[in-house]
Amino acid sequence: MESSNVAANREEAGQAEVRSRVLDTACRLFYQRGVRAVGVDLIVEEAGVAKTSLYRHFRTKDDLVAAFLAREDEDFWTCWDRVAQHHREDAAAELDGQLEWIGERVGRPNYRGCPQINVAAEFPEIEHPARKVASAHKRALRKRLKAIAKRLGAQRPGELADQLTILINGAFVSAQLFEPGEAAPLLRRMAHALIAAGGA
Repeated sequence: MESSNVAANREEAGQAEVRSRVLDTACRLFYQRGVRAVGVDLIVEEAGVAKTSLYRHFRTKDDLVAAFLAREDEDFWTCWDRVAQHHREDAAAELDGQLEWIGERVGRPNYRGCPQINVAAEFPEIEHPARKVASAHKRALRKRLKAIAKRLGAQRPGELADQLTILINGAFVSAQLFEPGEAAPLLRRMAHALIAAGGA
């Protein structure tokens, strides 16, 4: 006879699998179609779960949207940290490395823009849970760029960070304009011009 611990562990694993399936499905649909265009009914249908299962793990659709952005946030910073680790002693090389993978991401055929910007555009309410996650992401981006600007010896690191933030976010919303392989070198050249103009 199965012990209560084994049964509990099996139940917990099953619930974790359901939560992951719901979130995987929601992330894919939200990114492909936009958050407002995707309803809970479509998510549960494509995930193959009951609606009660979704609400067991995500109290509201807003919570599910926030979880989607939190996952995107984690993926973005994992890529960022990987590059930063390789260039801890060379700020210029790190910036080039960050712009390289960002440019490659922007150039993907299935790229539909920055999830944080997309969601912020769909939800203008400042207090919306997803809007808060998106805003925190952009503040973190500026903070990290300012740290790089300081390491570069920029005379006005805050201003350079703002310029680089605008450059990167501009690339996110201009993806459809780039030819394959064009975004990364363009971002690097523009960043170098900004650094030179700022006296770094």
